[in-house]
Amino acid sequence: MSSPISPPSAAPAAGPPSAGGTDPRPGVVLLLSAGATFIAFLDTTVVNVAFPDLAASFPGDRVSDLSWVVSSYAVLFAALLTPAGRIADAFGRKRLFLSSLAGFTVASALCACAPDLPWLITSRALQGATAAGMIPAALGLLLATTPPQRLPAAIGAWGAAGSMATAAGPALGGVLVDAFGWRAVFLINVPVGAALVLAGIRGLPERTGAQRRLPDPLGTLTVTAGIALLVLALTKGSDWGWTDAATVAGVAGGAALIAVALVRSTRHAAPAVETALFRDHTFAVASAAAAFTGAALFGWLLSSPLFLTTVWHYSVLKAGFAVTPGALTSAIAAVAVGKRAKPHQLPAVVGLSMAAFATVSVWAYLDLDTDTRFLTLWLPMGLVGGAAFGAALTALSTAAARSLPPRQFASGIGMTTTARQLGGSLGVAATASVIAAHGIAGPQAYRDVFAVCGGLAAVAALVGLAMARTLVKES
Repeated sequence: MSSPISPPSAAPAAGPPSAGGTDPRPGVVLLLSAGATFIAFLDTTVVNVAFPDLAASFPGDRVSDLSWVVSSYAVLFAALLTPAGRIADAFGRKRLFLSSLAGFTVASALCACAPDLPWLITSRALQGATAAGMIPAALGLLLATTPPQRLPAAIGAWGAAGSMATAAGPALGGVLVDAFGWRAVFLINVPVGAALVLAGIRGLPERTGAQRRLPDPLGTLTVTAGIALLVLALTKGSDWGWTDAATVAGVAGGAALIAVALVRSTRHAAPAVETALFRDHTFAVASAAAAFTGAALFGWLLSSPLFLTTVWHYSVLKAGFAVTPGALTSAIAAVAVGKRAKPHQLPAVVGLSMAAFATVSVWAYLDLDTDTRFLTLWLPMGLVGGAAFGAALTALSTAAARSLPPRQFASGIGMTTTARQLGGSLGVAATASVIAAHGIAGPQAYRDVFAVCGGLAAVAALVGLAMARTLVKES
């Protein structure tokens, strides 16, 4: 039986050796990769609970304008993941990783000292753009430097960092906002980012793909603009109106640009998107399942703190602590799957995990009400839901990674993560639309949101099970 990451796929990618001719220490690479991944995904959700404090700081701005603090990060993060992966493979993962991490740290400082809302939104956009460079380069370095026998555990730890950060965002944000105000959610990134940059300069090896060619500039611009337009329209559709010309134009224009970029990539010697990867059944199915999983996850993460603060009238701090158990079980499940799951078990992990969350969502739809039931309802929902997402996302990351040739580690991970972020944008859009239809203060809106998330999770379960067609044969 093969290991979760087969030796041929785990071999170090082509590229110069690390500085001084010494072999890189996989533990150091893992620590730096997981640390950067944590802060990048943390910032996708950490601001969710800061809106009341932001509104107090910028009383002249509308709530719809404040929402750009979240949207600007999400749009640039999703749009640049795929081209960032191609650039990392071509010109060096360490180089892109450290420059992006340094830019993220500077952007975080700019967010923390923002004197007005336009400054904050612009700085958040810069944060999202630099975060996109960190993710594929980080995992590309990890996969290219870790011995085959240790890769399952390494991917589990990396997956735990990402899934725990996403789930822990509202909890940590609640604590920081309550104690220090909204600026603290950005300021905390500065010392962490600076420490990671300094450690990475000495501790990371350089790795590149087989071809040191710039990805097709026109194709890169087209796919970036297309993803940005699509995410923007999905994120802001509930504010603009789903039949509004801006929303329709954004969705149609974004989809058209992405289609043009994909067609162009099939014919270009240095494509912006590695479309050939989608010929691999496992990679294609894992990416599709990641999109549906991301949609369910982001809808759940956005609606949970809103429900706790508006229906059960929890404080921001109390709501943060109430969602913490799910973040912890997410990390535990991610590590367990990374260490223990065999290749042929990954489809079942995704299927069972997402089926469990769909079941929890039905429970929430039937029982959520104005009566506060933390121990008998919310806590078990959070524990099961967090574990389900941690397990599923790690299984999908492992399945996608083991299907990639070494020279395409970074670009492939960029594509899979883009699928997850696009799905997340769809989940946020669906959540906002359902809440807008019912009103934010009543339980029915949130019951319907959980029903939608459950349906998305059920689709993710079915799609994930389809990986069995190839993974079982390879085992």
